[in-house]
Amino acid sequence: MNDIKYSAPSTMDEAVAAMVAAKGAGRILAGGTDLLVQMRAGFVKPGSIIVDIKKIAEMMTIEDKGGGAFKVGAAVSGMTLHDHATFKKAWPGVLEAVNLIGSKQIQGRASAGGNLCNASPAADSVPALVAAGAMVTIQGPNGRREVAVEKFNAGPGRTTLAQGEIVVSFSLPARPAGSSDAYLRLIPRTEMDIAVVGLGVSLTMSGGKCTAARVGLGAVAPTVLLVEDAAKALIGSSLDDAALEAAAAACRAACKPIDDKRGTIVYRTKIAGVLLKRATAIAADRAAKH
Repeated sequence: MNDIKYSAPSTMDEAVAAMVAAKGAGRILAGGTDLLVQMRAGFVKPGSIIVDIKKIAEMMTIEDKGGGAFKVGAAVSGMTLHDHATFKKAWPGVLEAVNLIGSKQIQGRASAGGNLCNASPAADSVPALVAAGAMVTIQGPNGRREVAVEKFNAGPGRTTLAQGEIVVSFSLPARPAGSSDAYLRLIPRTEMDIAVVGLGVSLTMSGGKCTAARVGLGAVAPTVLLVEDAAKALIGSSLDDAALEAAAAACRAACKPIDDKRGTIVYRTKIAGVLLKRATAIAADRAAKH
């Protein structure tokens, strides 16, 4: 580990240049709650460079664009986001998902950007960001591009980042009146565990009807899923039992889980439908207050 180089650039251009020069051997340090564990396990080899992005202002900034729209730097910690009152009101589901990343101590360091880039199918923040319709801004040697969160990861531990590219920020859209979201997960323990299933719902209610919805589903496939059929079942309904069951069935149908020590294929599939109904009820109750 003593051979690993360390860089703390103050601009995105400098950070990208350092990653390009590393030719695929560089690692980004945001909170370090995944990276430091990986270093101890030997996944980061001597000769790599660690690029600390916390001195880049854009990476550490929460920008309130009004109307519920936000731009959140990729290195903003969960606790910093938690303390932002306006964000908490606009996106309670995203916030509760981000604040499930580890313990309170971990949340003081861990970021949604790091959680996304770690590319775990069970990452807590990702289903909520997918449900929110969040976009990721990425900068690399060829400039900047945007990609939807649900298209960012390619599989367990794999992203769609090209060599030298770095996640800069997340953009969340404006919220119409009557909109809110929620995130729920099932874990074997009461806290600080990996999700058996994680599910985020974002919706808009008007006149007692659901006029817009998105559903993000995690830990049941190689990547977090946008379940469009579940959203279609909710839209146009009053969130009655039939609509909720149709949406739950869509979630169950989307599942491609594995058997492991946390849950079987059958159990995970069933729980996906259960969480859809519960998270939708929470999101609808919140939306009624907006």
